[in-house]
Amino acid sequence: MNEVSIQVKDLSKKYNICFAGQRHNTLRDEIAHGFKSLFRRNGRPSSIPDQAAASNSFWALKDISFEVNKGEVLGIVGRNGAGKSTLLKILSRITEPTEGKAVIRGRVGSLLEVGTGFHTELTGRENIYLNGAILGMKKAEIDKKFDEIVAFAEVEKFIDTPVKRYSSGMYMRLAFAVAAHLDTEILIVDEVLAVGDAGFQKKCLGKMENVSREGRTILFVSHNMGALSNLCTTGLWIHDGQSMLKGEVTSVVDAYIKSLTVKGESESRKGRRSGNWKRIGAPTVHILNGWLVDSSGRECTTFSMGESIVLEFDVEFYRTLSFVNFTLEISRTEFGMRVLHLQNDDSGCMFEEIPQGEHRFRVEIPNCLLYPANYEMHLCLWSQGAGVQDYVETIASFSMIQSNITKRTQSLNVHKQAIFYTPSVWREIRLDTRHPSETEVSA
Repeated sequence: MNEVSIQVKDLSKKYNICFAGQRHNTLRDEIAHGFKSLFRRNGRPSSIPDQAAASNSFWALKDISFEVNKGEVLGIVGRNGAGKSTLLKILSRITEPTEGKAVIRGRVGSLLEVGTGFHTELTGRENIYLNGAILGMKKAEIDKKFDEIVAFAEVEKFIDTPVKRYSSGMYMRLAFAVAAHLDTEILIVDEVLAVGDAGFQKKCLGKMENVSREGRTILFVSHNMGALSNLCTTGLWIHDGQSMLKGEVTSVVDAYIKSLTVKGESESRKGRRSGNWKRIGAPTVHILNGWLVDSSGRECTTFSMGESIVLEFDVEFYRTLSFVNFTLEISRTEFGMRVLHLQNDDSGCMFEEIPQGEHRFRVEIPNCLLYPANYEMHLCLWSQGAGVQDYVETIASFSMIQSNITKRTQSLNVHKQAIFYTPSVWREIRLDTRHPSETEVSA
């Protein structure tokens, strides 16, 4: 039977948006409140009754229940404001729930924002020991991990400098290194990796993967669906403070992504008619917009390996154009390297003549097997004899996530420089004890 590391039962958290009768803890707060009241509504008293102001509250979380087993890596997804950070703050004992309870078995290391738990006047060295002490660790335990933490954070030169003089990147590296390396049974990480550069993000994801192999429990909040799907084993989708779905991570991520269908096709596509693209071309045609959809026609920016990717786009022709061709290039974002080059005539599709006016096109990439990573699409319209008519850089961006198309039981590492997956056949060939050139001679 699996050992439960975190048990959440009917957890709820209510916040007051405005509370006119609020009591202040300090004289400074009372003075500030009085000063604001004096100038509220240009010196006129507010017409909102105290009772109405006091009732203006909302539930950031409502009746959340779930369990996390020891060694499980739980990815939490949801829109901004869904309640993800509130949940992590309760589990990190930063704030208390309004209703319900959360039982946590083990020491918790959390990284909810840059430098959580750091004292800006203390040095990097002192903050490492301070964080360890807060977690209940002995000095000998921190000494054992100290060199590893400093090396990971790459702040050896500045370890005895007050952290208030650190750059945001240095602050972030040290904060993550402390949270990930100290001996905690549970690691909670919010969407803080977004402030780091690509190299640091890969390093952190690799470290969290190593931590999970050690049997430690991880709660990971991220808007990077590729990283989340590759690192986590299970997923939890929170919407408007309520639990929508918990289960296998790819199923949860897929359900969450499908819920992000843009409201109003015409409205959303009209909003993408932008002249801010980096582009080159002639004044004869103009690529107006572009958007990605899945095989069912719903707009989507995250796809599973083996899923079809469809780009739809509108083009305005200012005059009739003959022998029109389209080139679609796909590059891997972190490398800036082109990984796919697709043309309509390669597939036997020819546009011999397109009359003046606005036209819509689509290109489908069936059974796309790009490895999990972030990608960008670049679109070029050209014609034989006339050359490039319009070229748009990064007309659309998307992420690929791992699916069950591979038989691999572990996640694919997003930091690997692989580009494309293709099925392969593996088997063992039994070797004969004799060399093929040897012959047997008998008397």
